[in-house]
Amino acid sequence: MGRFLSPWGIKGWLQVYSFADPREGIFAYSPWFVDGAEVKVEAHKVSGKRLVVKLAGVDTPEDARVWAEREICIARSQLPKPAQGEFYWHDLVGCQVINLQNDPLGTIAQVMATGANDVLEIDRGDGAGTLLIPFVKDQYVREVDLERKVLVVDWPTDWLVD
Repeated sequence: MGRFLSPWGIKGWLQVYSFADPREGIFAYSPWFVDGAEVKVEAHKVSGKRLVVKLAGVDTPEDARVWAEREICIARSQLPKPAQGEFYWHDLVGCQVINLQNDPLGTIAQVMATGANDVLEIDRGDGAGTLLIPFVKDQYVREVDLERKVLVVDWPTDWLVD
């Protein structure tokens, strides 16, 4: 759902990077989990352009620094069910990617927001590195089949760089 960034202030607050839309929507979810364990949010607020939180038992910048760069998760049951034809990014992770010619391109490792459009990071396997494909429906992404865990993309193999 997000991740902790650096400490903020002298009382143990942490900056938060949110994947929610709108970004402050992350505060509507409770509880939060980090590394599988529940964390208690004592307070949260928007401070200028920053989202910040105060965790229970985290009272100094040194305490807060321990949490920096750790992922914030929530239970899937807290999320609204996506509408027909919609999905969450994490539903795509682990899906196999094939092109229109049925060539396997790899497995989705993550989906990244880049501003212009989202980007699929595809692990090509066997040390072949990663492939980045813009997540642009009807142009590059032609089909998303979550039941089969397969994405079909318009990405010919001659576009691959070895």
